[in-house]
Order: sequence, then structure tokens, then C-alpha cells
Amino acid sequence: MPPFPMPPPEPWPIPEDALEEKFLAATGPGGQNVNKVATAVQIRLDVFALGLAPDVYRRLKELAGSRFTADGAIVLVARTHRTREANRAEARERLGELLAKAHVRPVRRVKTKPGKAAKARRLEGKLQRSEIKRGRGKVRMD
Repeated sequence: MPPFPMPPPEPWPIPEDALEEKFLAATGPGGQNVNKVATAVQIRLDVFALGLAPDVYRRLKELAGSRFTADGAIVLVARTHRTREANRAEARERLGELLAKAHVRPVRRVKTKPGKAAKARRLEGKLQRSEIKRGRGKVRMD
């Protein structure tokens, strides 16, 4: 990990022609309104329309998990709010954050070896522990 915390990535802009929205009947808060109005939004993003680099595509597929379909689309459902506009905004924001995370290249770990002092401390600790365990043997009456 880097020595300083990384800021969360900015949401990635999504072209309108790559999106397809469908409104569904939602569950959750809203009372009788939920039964009458289709406020939940199902948003489909055609990943191939974005023209992503292969490594970004691979990370996006991994991050999306089960939301990634076999035909190369990401399907998100937002239904926590009472209005279409709020659910649409939430779905687009979540999609943008997912794309932004996929564009962040993971930091490669640099392998290091323990120094001489660290090895000596480890061996000293093992020696002390073995002395403690050796003292737990049967008591001999000589």
C-alpha cells in the first residue's frame, strides 16, 4: 500500500449512447406509491461501446462480478429512493464509480527480504521459546 491514503477516484463520464434505462416497480419505502409507480431503474451499460483497454476491461469485469452479463453489459438496479430521478442519479453515480475504480491500476508490491538484524531477532526469539518449552519436560527426581 502507498504510504498515504489515496483519494477515491472521480466518477467516470459515461456516454449516453452506451446506456439503456428501464423503469420497474420498486419495493421498499414509498407506501402505496410503490404499488402504482415504476420508480426503480434498471440501467444497462454496453461495455464494448466504451472502447476500454484490455486491462481496464478485465478489472471492470472482475469488479462487476455477477452484474456483468454474457453479452458484455453491466446491469445495475437502483430502487432505494422514492423518485425516478433520484434512482436514476444513484445508478449512474454507482456505474461511474465502478468505471473509475476499473481505471485505477493496482500498485505492484515490491518484494523485500528481511535484514540481518531482523533475522537475528527472529532466531533469538525462537531460542527463547525453545528454552521455555524445554523446561516443560517431566521433572526428574535425582
